[in-house]
Amino acid sequence: MSKPVACGLHCTKIKNISVKFGKEVVLKNVNIHIHCGELTVIIGKNGAGKSTLLKAILGEVEHTGSITFMDIKENVTKKIKIGYVPQSINIEKHMPTTVYDLFASCICHIPVFLKKDKKIYQEIKEQLKIFGAERLIDKSIGDLSGGELQRVLLAIATKPHPNLLILDEPVSGIDKTGTEDFYELVNSLKAKYDMSILLVSHDLDLVKKYADKVILLEKEVIKEGTPEEVFKSTEFVNRFGVIN
Repeated sequence: MSKPVACGLHCTKIKNISVKFGKEVVLKNVNIHIHCGELTVIIGKNGAGKSTLLKAILGEVEHTGSITFMDIKENVTKKIKIGYVPQSINIEKHMPTTVYDLFASCICHIPVFLKKDKKIYQEIKEQLKIFGAERLIDKSIGDLSGGELQRVLLAIATKPHPNLLILDEPVSGIDKTGTEDFYELVNSLKAKYDMSILLVSHDLDLVKKYADKVILLEKEVIKEGTPEEVFKSTEFVNRFGVIN
């Protein structure tokens, strides 16, 4: 598969991120550069600190180090805009909240129990359309399949367009077809909007197929590079074995 070339004018710099829970070191001096138009995937064994790193970037756990967004074209540091799709959200199966209700509550201050705003409704529908999910706008959240819900969450996370899109094992519990579809969506997203995307995944076959850069994490970065470079490395083979 040919991959689009990133413009190289924007970069999210994760510098010396460390996290401790009490005396336990969870992350140690993690340094990652995430470039625009690229999919960077974090892999590692359970307990390697993958989710903690995402929480640190999102500001949800106390940490040392810094996260900065560089506009290299203008040679300035800007406040980073982050979009986030979690691994899962707690949803009651029969909750009456619709996709419109959820989306509108995220992008405007109008109470969702009031009459639908036609302008906002159309705006949401257009955003959902990018992800092939416009037909879901009036559907109850509890009635969505795993794949449908992830498309909706992806649409919400990318409005407005973030500098960095973070995806925490976003296809967990989704079937193989839905998983492949999701990765295709992400692939088109980075190309169309020149977006930096950071994804945590356990599916090494799809990582090999779609990632531009892979980070092998074990409390610290122990190997990084292209999928081929990382998967053939001693560091990877010692932990995961050889993959085809």
